[in-house]
Amino acid sequence: MRIDECYRILELKPGASTEEVNQAYKDLAFIWHPDRIPHDNERLRLKAEEKLKELNQAREMLRSHQRGRRARSQTTSSTQSTTKPSQSAGQTVHRHRATETHHQRPSYSRPQTHHTTQTSQTSQTSQGRDRHRSAAHQSPYQQTRPTSDRPPASPPPASPPEPAPASNGKQRPNQAPDLTGVNLSGANLAEKDFSGRNLSNADLSQADLSDTFLHKVNLSGANLSGAKLFRANLLQANLRNANLQNANLVGADLSGADLTGADLTGARVGTADRIMVKLTGAILTDTILPDGSRYQA
Repeated sequence: MRIDECYRILELKPGASTEEVNQAYKDLAFIWHPDRIPHDNERLRLKAEEKLKELNQAREMLRSHQRGRRARSQTTSSTQSTTKPSQSAGQTVHRHRATETHHQRPSYSRPQTHHTTQTSQTSQTSQGRDRHRSAAHQSPYQQTRPTSDRPPASPPPASPPEPAPASNGKQRPNQAPDLTGVNLSGANLAEKDFSGRNLSNADLSQADLSDTFLHKVNLSGANLSGAKLFRANLLQANLRNANLQNANLVGADLSGADLTGADLTGARVGTADRIMVKLTGAILTDTILPDGSRYQA
């Protein structure tokens, strides 16, 4: 899927900001959510599921594209800030050398004049001319050579900027911190974006996670008891052994999520005759269902 096609799917103009992408996704995901379509209209439900997949894929590609653009911008700024001081230093040394070359001249002493005899005067005048001639024929290197025997220090070469670290799990400049075991009990996290984050063993009891993006988030062992997950996007989330007792899951998308060993006792999943939670492709091995029974495949 091309980037321009992603913008088209989300009904945005190319170059839209991250906030605009997220808002467009929320609006369209709400409109196309399969749970809003009657169960007896299988054709429309399938169409809605395909549309929701397209929306998820488009949003993820645009997020990756925007992250890459920010990383390239930071690398370019780092390169410019590294090379400019080195170039300036090199230019300063060059100007200093040119100044030394301009002001230095080969030194020679004037022939001494003695009034004792004509022979002495002639000899010394001849010696003075010889020294003058010898100095005039010195090579340019000898004329501009500094008085010190030690040659001038060359400016240090500009060190190349360090390459941006590859995405191999190491900390990147704009990488979100690990939230393992964090205490967010009762926090208002509505419409926040935690996609791909590590919230394993976190305390999110009684937290408001309405319309929150939890796509591919790690919530294994997390405490979500009493949490409000109304219309939350938990697509392919890891909820192994999570505590979801009495949580509000109405309208939540748990497609492809791993609920192995999770406890949903007392959780709200819809009305008496209609389940309003999307569980397409979800793993329910040993999951405790809202009525307290254990899921049987």
